Amino acid sequence: MKAKFEELIDGYINNRVGISENFLRLPLAAALQQNIIRLSRDSRMVMAGVGNNTNKDKTQKMRGDRTCWIDNKSKNNTEMEFIDMIRQFMDHLNKTCFTGLNSFEFHYALYEEGTCYLKHRDQFKNDYNRKFSMIGYLNDNWVEADGGQLIIHEEDETQLAIMPTIQKTVFFRSDQVEHEVAIANRQRMSITGWLKRM
Repeated sequence: MKAKFEELIDGYINNRVGISENFLRLPLAAALQQNIIRLSRDSRMVMAGVGNNTNKDKTQKMRGDRTCWIDNKSKNNTEMEFIDMIRQFMDHLNKTCFTGLNSFEFHYALYEEGTCYLKHRDQFKNDYNRKFSMIGYLNDNWVEADGGQLIIHEEDETQLAIMPTIQKTVFFRSDQVEHEVAIANRQRMSITGWLKRM
């Protein structure tokens, strides 16, 4: 895993955004995908809001995804494997980059056809604990025409479009990188979260 950790970190240091095409093992990504399908079938994926508990906009038009939060003490084998990997990555960041991270939160995200997430940053206006954003993609056989790209808005006003293909993970600073999710032309799945310093 160390090579994959370094791939994300090097990309972040050199390009503001770290990208690893195969960060998630294929069996893990496939199992996480099945979790989303099951959660959606059981009506446990709920419409996402914008803001946090003290500043939440329930009438927002920014985003159209449905989410389900992952318990960091989950007993689900797939989630336990994912959580363990995140803990290892966070420990590696602390040892090599002195980030002081000590917490994390992740949720499943499901975009149905025709939905998107407009340009934003991931850090709240009244809470600065989120330091790094991570997104792991769970979509089989994704092609350009399927839309749903993660659009990174660069400082020079250019854009980087990242395809949400299965196993790929993206890593960037929560407070600095403006990004959006382009309109998805088919169901789009990911596991999204933040590494935090409380």
